[in-house]
Amino acid sequence: MTESFKASDLIITPATTFKEKPDPTGLVFGTVFTDNMLTIEWSLASGWEKPCIRPLENLSIHPAASALHYAVELFEGMKAYRGVDGKIRLFRPALNMDRMARSALRTTLPTFDQKELLECIRKLVELEQEWVPYSTSASLYIRPTLVGTEPSLGVKKPTKALLYVILSPVGPYFASGTFNPISLWADPKYVRAWKGGTGDCKVGGNYGSAIYAQQEALEFGCQQVLWLYGEDHQITEVGTACIVCPISKILYKGKHLDIPTMENGPEVTTRFLNKLTDIQYGREESDWAMLVS
Repeated sequence: MTESFKASDLIITPATTFKEKPDPTGLVFGTVFTDNMLTIEWSLASGWEKPCIRPLENLSIHPAASALHYAVELFEGMKAYRGVDGKIRLFRPALNMDRMARSALRTTLPTFDQKELLECIRKLVELEQEWVPYSTSASLYIRPTLVGTEPSLGVKKPTKALLYVILSPVGPYFASGTFNPISLWADPKYVRAWKGGTGDCKVGGNYGSAIYAQQEALEFGCQQVLWLYGEDHQITEVGTACIVCPISKILYKGKHLDIPTMENGPEVTTRFLNKLTDIQYGREESDWAMLVS
């Protein structure tokens, strides 16, 4: 049985027809996808199969697959940036691989060699490098995913799984843009993460159960949920870690709490934002950036 796949075994059968690249100024998050994808199959009997890069296509999955019924699945989110020097970089990808491995253990999905997967992803991005936007306000989103595919309704560790990676060019995460302040809705009646739960893992169940609260936040005119925990309403998390974004107000217990983030100008927020984007877009050398090509 093969305990991990190897990037040196990668089989590349690229697409022969190509979609038109979108205008980076009009991108809607996660709606446009590149021409190719990475797939790697696993079974308890044989272990990992050889990784393959092939044209993007729909998956064929049994309706009893454990990912569909019991959320035996996980995913990651990372980005590739086209630098001011024309080079393409990934931002701290080893940390994404580490979390993905932890999530696999938590969901009883197969583990893998993190460096081998990262190299497979690098080769996929290299193949699709023209999809990395020529823009310093857009990037190529990378979505590694691992799902249980065993055709069984039993609630148990799956004997079959599929790891795949798809790519999507994206603009700013928030509709208001990267740097405009956003508003938050805080209500303790909803909890996203708790002790002993899966809040430290990137699994779909964390997100599907949060959509209802997010919709309620939008109805109150807020863009994101500020998640609280415990009787003393401890702040646990908010939004996404994808970028620096100032906060203008928090709606809590029916009252708007004004946050003077920008009252004295954007100097502090700008400093944080520039530090990160300088690394991401190659204006500053850093160990956090990994070159793709």
